[in-house]
Amino acid sequence: MARHPALHQRRRAATHDELANIPWLTLLNPEERERAVSEVLVGDALAGDFVCRVGRPVTYWFGVVSGLLKMSADNAQGQTMTFTGVPPGGWFGEGTALKREPYRYNIQALRKSVVAGIPVDSFHWLLDHSIGFNRFVMNQLNERLGQFIAAREIDRMNNPDVQVARSLAALFNPVLYPGVGEILRITQQELAYLVGLSRQRVNEALNTLQAQGTIRVEYGGLRVLDLAALRSSVRGIAA
Repeated sequence: MARHPALHQRRRAATHDELANIPWLTLLNPEERERAVSEVLVGDALAGDFVCRVGRPVTYWFGVVSGLLKMSADNAQGQTMTFTGVPPGGWFGEGTALKREPYRYNIQALRKSVVAGIPVDSFHWLLDHSIGFNRFVMNQLNERLGQFIAAREIDRMNNPDVQVARSLAALFNPVLYPGVGEILRITQQELAYLVGLSRQRVNEALNTLQAQGTIRVEYGGLRVLDLAALRSSVRGIAA
C-alpha cells in the first residue's frame, strides 16, 4: 500500500474560507494581517497523522480549521495519557512556541482535519508588534491554565461521569474553541478516545447529562443546551 506524504509535505496556501475560520486574524491591524496571511499555511491531516511529536523542535504555531485533534503523551509505563481534544477554532502550543522548546506532548488527528500553522518566527513578530495578538495569546494561556487545573482536580476523583462532563465542558470553551458554537461534531467513539473510557461507558454518561437537560445527543454530534449548567454539572456529579 502506498504511503501518504508526511503532513508537512502536504502544506498549501489557505483558502479565503479557511482564513475566515482563524479567530485571531480579525484582531490584527491591516499591516499585521497582511503579513500573517502571507505566512499562514494549512495541511490536510488524515486520521492518525501527527501534527506535533514529543521531542521535536517547534517550527510552527498550530490551529484547527476543521476536524478534531487530541493532545496526549506517554507516561513512564508506556501508557498513553490524553490531556484534551482540540476542536475547530482551537490554537495550541503557544507556551512551547514562546519558549522555543521541544514539544512535551503529541498532537494527532482523530479524523480528517484541516490544520493551519504560522512559522514560529512570525508568531514572535506578532507578539512584538500587535497588541491584539498579545491579548489573544494571553487569554489562551489563562484559559488553558484554568482548564488543566480543573482537569487535574477532577481526574483525582476517578468518576467516569465527571470525566465525560469535564471533557465536554472543555471542548465547548468559547474562548479556546470559538469554532465549535452550540454543537460539537464528535462521535461517541472519538469522545471515548479523549476521555480514556469505553464507548459504552461514555454513552451512559451522555445519557445522564442529557437527562439533566445540559446537552442533547444529535446525529453526528452533541448540542450544548446550557453551558453554565454543563460546567456546574461537573461539580454536581462530583459531589
